[in-house]
Amino acid sequence: MKFSIKYEAVNVENLILKLFYLNVLKCFNTFAFCFMKIKSLLAKPFAGYIHRQIKKGMHTALQDQQLIFKNLIKAAVNTEFGANHHFSQINNHEDFIKNVPIRDYEAFKEYIEKIKAGRHNILWKGQPIYFAKTSGTTSGVKYIPITKESIPNHINTARNALLCYMAESGNTNFADGKLIFLSGTPELERVGGIPTGRLSGIVNHHIPKYLRSNQLPSFETNCIEDWENKLEKIVEETIHENMTLISGIPPWMQMYFDRLIEKSGKKIGELFPNFSVMVQGGVNYEPYKAKLNESIGRPIDTIELFPASEGFFAFQDTMTEPGMLLNTNSGIFFEFIPVEEYGQPNPTRLTLNDVQMGVNYALIISSNAGLWAYSIGDTVKFVSLNPYRIIVSGRIKHFISAFGEHVISEEVESSILKVASEMNIHLTEFTVAPFVSSSDGKSYHEWFIEFEQEPDDLNEFSLRLDNQMRIKNVYYDDLIKGNILNPLKITIVRKNGFIDYMKSIGKLGGQNKVPRLSNDRKIADQLMSYVNIS
Repeated sequence: MKFSIKYEAVNVENLILKLFYLNVLKCFNTFAFCFMKIKSLLAKPFAGYIHRQIKKGMHTALQDQQLIFKNLIKAAVNTEFGANHHFSQINNHEDFIKNVPIRDYEAFKEYIEKIKAGRHNILWKGQPIYFAKTSGTTSGVKYIPITKESIPNHINTARNALLCYMAESGNTNFADGKLIFLSGTPELERVGGIPTGRLSGIVNHHIPKYLRSNQLPSFETNCIEDWENKLEKIVEETIHENMTLISGIPPWMQMYFDRLIEKSGKKIGELFPNFSVMVQGGVNYEPYKAKLNESIGRPIDTIELFPASEGFFAFQDTMTEPGMLLNTNSGIFFEFIPVEEYGQPNPTRLTLNDVQMGVNYALIISSNAGLWAYSIGDTVKFVSLNPYRIIVSGRIKHFISAFGEHVISEEVESSILKVASEMNIHLTEFTVAPFVSSSDGKSYHEWFIEFEQEPDDLNEFSLRLDNQMRIKNVYYDDLIKGNILNPLKITIVRKNGFIDYMKSIGKLGGQNKVPRLSNDRKIADQLMSYVNIS
């Protein structure tokens, strides 16, 4: 038997990448475990490679979006949704606008119900491989399809965020420690024969067995439904471990830190000396930043993510620039509607090519999960167009316009943060609602605030906060000037009042968060049971 050997020039970068893919890439199946037990020698070149690829993608974002749009339409042309909306006749974005109206989950339910009944080729070819189960404010439980084509978006984006951080910071040491990632229960039910559960619980099933020793909390603890029991077990499992990366939504992490400090008598940075990276998303980090930093007791790097059951939309790719990089090449086609036009019969629907900085847009997606012109309910604002970086500015339904002022989350958050910083005051949680007077007295905005320590001069705090809101929102300023509204009123929520409130409505822990704004008194009236009586 004869053997022939063919010699070729070796590209070192490609060789490293291929070796890495063969031996390690399966380790990167999800954010919860993607770097455990990976040696720095392997992590660094791979991080560098991915970082370079992402930088290249910044320059092709518009072309990538056009290609994704064409491929999505082509892939779904023979689905029921595609037939109903004449996908065979769609050649460009203008055709898409004419044939596919904006929808929220309620308008999609008829198609979802058909999938749940076992039908194929409804929103996407075949059937979803999962339903991500999530709660909605008006729709009750929502079932968001995840397909074999869309699941890499959820898995790879968090990986890319950590790889970019590695490449930029040079910090790879956290890869060998323990990572905590709180997920929903990994126990899945079947709906219409399709495995169904929380997205984080679904992702948990993709963790290789040989990596589970690095993931915390344990599978069994993640299956605990009661949040307080779950938190106790998480503390028990992690308090003596070498925690190097902790992730979650900020209010959950603060509860976890508070319990660790209570148990150990140490700040988090002392308790976990190798803790170096905190990954957060789900809500604006800034209102929680001061208290979290105080709990840690030393500087720490943070990475911000913008995930949802409908897709992983953006991630922080750099430590030196504001905003998160829009995920322009991951199976999602983005549209943007100016917030003031949202809900109108024919709103302006912009592609990435036409967006402007500093404008609030409702985020609309079409994806390889079978979501079409789908309104996810979030609003975003571009802070850079080269590359395309965004911040999450609020929720479509979270606003106050009881008197025509249309106050949004970004305005209340930036106002209270500025005043709290000026007066050196730390906040725990807050929400705002209108108070509409039914008597001769004027109406006002009522702020429910839980302070870590109450201001020495609450009147001064209120005055400054009201003035800042008037600067932020000209309509609010006009209402105050015109004596239509009284200045805002602050109602102090007792310590742990928001936690007790969330517990009372069955939404304590996990990915649940308190809405910043409501246009009615539903939350405000319930919170009256948790205010300070003085």
